[in-house]
Formats: sequence, C-alpha cells, structure tokens
Amino acid sequence: MTFSFILNMGGFFGFIFLLLGLAYTILWIYCLIDIILSEFKDPNMKLIWILIILFAQVIGPIAYLIMGKNTKISYT
Repeated sequence: MTFSFILNMGGFFGFIFLLLGLAYTILWIYCLIDIILSEFKDPNMKLIWILIILFAQVIGPIAYLIMGKNTKISYT
C-alpha cells in the first residue's frame, strides 16, 4: 500500500528521489559515526570533519570518504 501511494504521489522519479535520499542519509550517518569513533593525528581534525559534514551537506560526506583516511591514526 505504501509503495503504491509513493508511486501515485510522485511517479517513478519520486520513488528514485526517495531511494537516493535514503542512501544519502545512510552515507551521512555512517560518516558521522566513523568520525566520532575514530582517532585522528590532530585532535582538532575531528571537530573540523564534523563541521564539514554538517555544513557542506552534499560534498561533505564524499570529501570525508576521499580525504578523511589520511588524517586518521593507523594502528597497523
């Protein structure tokens, strides 16, 4: 019933938009949790990455996934 309601409200593109929004929300939450649980070389980097994730909504999580690994402490 919910699926047909979504299709009737926005059609196929509304459904695709809903899926992309859900995927982005999951990516955003994953990045935020990863930042909070990680140790960084510079203690200020944790705050900087959180601010980037919060204020650069679209590009923030993507930038963290690309550049954030270099700022973490590696235990291996």
